[in-house]
Amino acid sequence: MTIKQLVGAAMLALSVAVHAQQPHKPEAAQPDLYEDALQSLAEGRKNDASATLVRVIEKEPLHAGAYLEVALIQCSLGHSDEAARLFAIIETRFNPPQGILDLIAEARETGCDRWHAISAASFVLGRGIDQNVNQGASKPSYIIDRDGGQIELPLLPDFLPRHDQYTMLAAEYMREVTPNGTIGFVQYQGRRNDTLRQYDSTSLYMGVESPYRFGKWTLRTTAMLGLTGLGGHFYQRQLQLQARIGPPLPLPNSLQFNLMGGITRSEYLSLTNFDSNTFELRGQLSYRKDGLYASASVGILDDRASAARPGGSRDGVAVNLLARRKLRGELTGEIGYTRQDWSSELPYAPGLIDQLRKQTTHILRGTLAYPIKKNQSLQLEARAVHNNEDISLFKYSNRLLQLSWHVQGP
Repeated sequence: MTIKQLVGAAMLALSVAVHAQQPHKPEAAQPDLYEDALQSLAEGRKNDASATLVRVIEKEPLHAGAYLEVALIQCSLGHSDEAARLFAIIETRFNPPQGILDLIAEARETGCDRWHAISAASFVLGRGIDQNVNQGASKPSYIIDRDGGQIELPLLPDFLPRHDQYTMLAAEYMREVTPNGTIGFVQYQGRRNDTLRQYDSTSLYMGVESPYRFGKWTLRTTAMLGLTGLGGHFYQRQLQLQARIGPPLPLPNSLQFNLMGGITRSEYLSLTNFDSNTFELRGQLSYRKDGLYASASVGILDDRASAARPGGSRDGVAVNLLARRKLRGELTGEIGYTRQDWSSELPYAPGLIDQLRKQTTHILRGTLAYPIKKNQSLQLEARAVHNNEDISLFKYSNRLLQLSWHVQGP
């Protein structure tokens, strides 16, 4: 049995034993306080959870679950004297069952002399086929209007769809940096094409994420810096600031609503006049019950060009749909759909391309995942992309198939 399972079973046994001795019901607000503490603990905010549990104990001195949780939290934070005091209270006041005594003994043996930061890592190695590596145009020529007539310009081979196979590698590492749930993370992803090496890509992101709670409202903030390379050269630099707000709406336990906002500063290191600031506001409704997870989100975007970018600034709308559930045995299926619309405010290139660029991108994705070991799985992903635009030069379609091996570290 894992520690998490042991805690759950022991807490249940202890709570039953203790509440059987209580002649009075707890105060009406008590369950809310205890639930708030458990929610804080689930979000990694150990200091907040501990403070709330202390309030629970003050209101209800015989709340066994609160005593056990706060003792374990104090131990994990490295407060050995306070943990020892609480463990002693549990042993003498509540006459706990053997499961609790074993848990306390294990905590003492492990040691409560310092805070132990939690860390996790993941690794992905994949092989795939890409039908349109370079996002080549769907039509082999581009027609422009000149002097009352039309001129057809054939596109060079580099601007037409090019097929290739590739190998991809991704890795992620995260670690707690404070006892109250703030984590630091690093993400890497690289893709190497077999032939079209000029389209090889790499990305490296690093950032910090922090959870907060204000009464019943939750807030999670993220600050992230990213670098992207293309063809062996630095291509783009990004700075992102994001916030996810959870308002206390009267929804069933299976439903959750979040409001997300963010700003992204994008700088192109090898292009001029393409830097921009993008603002986003998105609402997301998610459902989780009986092995099924589904979410739907709608967002509005405002992409402000920093200089004389072709087409100028643009406005957009994004829609995301996702569903994931177990299919048969250990096999899990996931399907997702994304639509993103952009409308530019100015002609793309006056005198050559006088149209306003209106772009609608559809992405349909399906994934099958099967665990092969405790922390390892194989995933097969198929993806179809259709980018429809008023300017035919940028219109393209693509299909991608990828098989990958996923490893979850401790």
